[in-house]
Amino acid sequence: MPAMPRMTGISVAAPRILTLNAAASPFSKDLMMPRALRPHSRKNSVAAAALALAMLAVPLAGAWAQAPGAPAQAANPQMAAAQASFEALPEAERKAIQSDLIWAGQFNGAVSGSYGPLTFRAINAFKGARGPADGVLAPADRVALARAAQAARDVAGFRVLADDKTGVQIGIPSKLLPRRDATPTGGSRWQSIDEKVTLDTSASPPGEDLAALFEKATALNPNNPGRKITYKLLRPDFFVVTGETPTGRFYRRLSAGPQGLRGFSIGYDKALAPTVDKLVIAIAASFEPFPSGAVPAAPSAVAGTASPAPGLSSLLPPAARSNERYGVALALSDRTALSAAVAIDGCRSLRVGGRTAKLRLKDDASGLVLLDLDGAGAAKLPGLRTEAPGAEEALVLVAFGDDAGKRAAVALPGQSVQAGGKPALRAPLQPGQAGTPAFDRQGRLVGVITDNPSDKVLIAGVAPQRSYALANGAAIQAMLTKAGTSLPPAAAGSDLSTGAVVERVTSAVLPVICGL
Repeated sequence: MPAMPRMTGISVAAPRILTLNAAASPFSKDLMMPRALRPHSRKNSVAAAALALAMLAVPLAGAWAQAPGAPAQAANPQMAAAQASFEALPEAERKAIQSDLIWAGQFNGAVSGSYGPLTFRAINAFKGARGPADGVLAPADRVALARAAQAARDVAGFRVLADDKTGVQIGIPSKLLPRRDATPTGGSRWQSIDEKVTLDTSASPPGEDLAALFEKATALNPNNPGRKITYKLLRPDFFVVTGETPTGRFYRRLSAGPQGLRGFSIGYDKALAPTVDKLVIAIAASFEPFPSGAVPAAPSAVAGTASPAPGLSSLLPPAARSNERYGVALALSDRTALSAAVAIDGCRSLRVGGRTAKLRLKDDASGLVLLDLDGAGAAKLPGLRTEAPGAEEALVLVAFGDDAGKRAAVALPGQSVQAGGKPALRAPLQPGQAGTPAFDRQGRLVGVITDNPSDKVLIAGVAPQRSYALANGAAIQAMLTKAGTSLPPAAAGSDLSTGAVVERVTSAVLPVICGL
């Protein structure tokens, strides 16, 4: 596999080294290492993992490090209040929140229990349009975060296990890496079916020199000019090295202890970096080179609280049957519904909201379809917003996801954007959510997603934020005019909470089941 590094003696081109002035950095609360390093400190190695993975994707200059002597940033009263609220929680809960934020795809710092700008921003990113950007998780937000994180772990098949060959304790995404074998050096190997991702563990008896292996791992080799080191860190008890090849990336961590040297390496195809980069942070957070106790039990939904209330929808992609495809439609009357053409293309049968449906009109210009529904239904029809949304205006999407095997409504945050000069919307959509309607904070219909989301692999539990084509209010009204109907325009009103928007519109949002 071209992306996989050798487990010993990584050959590299001229290294690029990051010097992080942690005390000056605005991220120091999340990343700074203590001066007196405790042996085998998990916190330190995870901080290194987070920073190393960030360095694979972020230029060396910029936001990560402030120049020595740079003036300190002004205190943020809102973040200070959020920090006080966070630090009032038990340490186990603080760490659980940060771990869950990693799995929700929002956090790439250390699971340390300390609060800083990375945690503040990650919480706000997860909340999206659901509430104020105050860096605080309300109880409902915490439940939603825990469920999203656990869903991500389940999707990845992530379990912490004891490796019998090396003695390390490590989290393995078993659904991504189902193949298990032994390495030539006696460690364990987990690998994807296509061999594009490989994770190896290693162990050696006392006597080997950690610093010498670090120098060997980062030494220049003119025979491999395509390989370069992007980050390296040596501490008395561990080292971290990350790098790139023309087609791949790799991460290596090795720890020293009384029993010798123990570590792991992961190499992967560069095209998979958006997914695997996040997983590496989660794996590093779970890694214990010299575990002193039993393998920890699977995390509960929320540390220190009861199980999540029923009815909350998972952010998992719908578990579609092989002969079905899913989508979303919006009821325009008791007998008609609006959806995206890509949601129904190629369907041999079609059900919308549990009722048989058939195509009345397909509009290639907008990517929309108008459907006739059998039987009678009742829905509170949405009003149409006639003016275009503002740049990066926060919107509310109502789609359908899988909730314990059932299709259930789920609210998602969105943001209006332009893509190629055309209306678009940035949102964390997944397969089965073509046709999702978007509403403004007053509950008015802004548009319908006409692209077919294709992110089958989640980034630590949720689909990545991507831009999708949007048929806006003008396109919807033009299409309906062709069909001899229309939607009433809605006047501007007062902004509503996300919950109030969802309550107002959810009866008109219907699941689509396409029989193939």
